[in-house]
Parts: sequence; structure tokens; C-alpha cells
Amino acid sequence: MKGAEIIRSIETEEIERVKQELNKKLPEIYVGDTVKVGVKIKEGNKERVQPYEGTVIAMRNGGINETITVRRVFQGVGVERVFLIHSPRIASIQIMRRAKVRRAKLYYLRDRVGKSTRLKQRFDRSL
Repeated sequence: MKGAEIIRSIETEEIERVKQELNKKLPEIYVGDTVKVGVKIKEGNKERVQPYEGTVIAMRNGGINETITVRRVFQGVGVERVFLIHSPRIASIQIMRRAKVRRAKLYYLRDRVGKSTRLKQRFDRSL
């Protein structure tokens, strides 16, 4: 138990240090949402924002270590990226559409191809 308490105290200190990053205006993200994540990319001495659009197939809540796994199909190949939500590399997160899902992790979408990967749209939550 002592190790867990040490980790928790370090994490609370870290949260205090990056409070302004945590207070970033983030939308409420749910599993099944199609999101567009703006990722800051540094090329030489320039910095630009590259959008990455896909379906949220998993979420991990852990305070400052909160992550989302976003999946998209690019040129016939499934690509998944895990984004640390409170990272300074994330410029923005925009929700494109919401989907009706009945489970917390959508790993079954990895095995599906084409139209079977479609999710039913949800209209009761605002974008």
C-alpha cells in the first residue's frame, strides 16, 4: 500500500504543476465517438497542427494519465493511436459524430472490414 500512496502523492503534485493543461476546454468524449484530434507536429523550427480523425475504441481514465485510443483505416490498413488527453502535444479535440455502443472497449472493430465497422449514430448527446 505504501507504494501506491507515494505514486498518488507524486501524481497530485504533478497535477498542481500542470493545472492549466488540465483545465483546457475538452469536450465530453465517449467510446464510439468519431473525433478529430489536432496533433502538434514539429518540423525543423516550425510547428503545425495535423488532424487525425477516427473512432474512439477505448478510454483509460486516470487523472493526468487519461488516454483515448483512436482507430482509423488508412489506405486499407487499420491504424490505431493512443493519445494522452492532457498532453501539450494535443492542440484540440473535436467531436464529429456520436455513436450508440453497448460496451466500454470496441476492440471487436479490429476484426471487421468495410461496412460492418459502421456504428449506429446517437442523437441524444450533443456534439
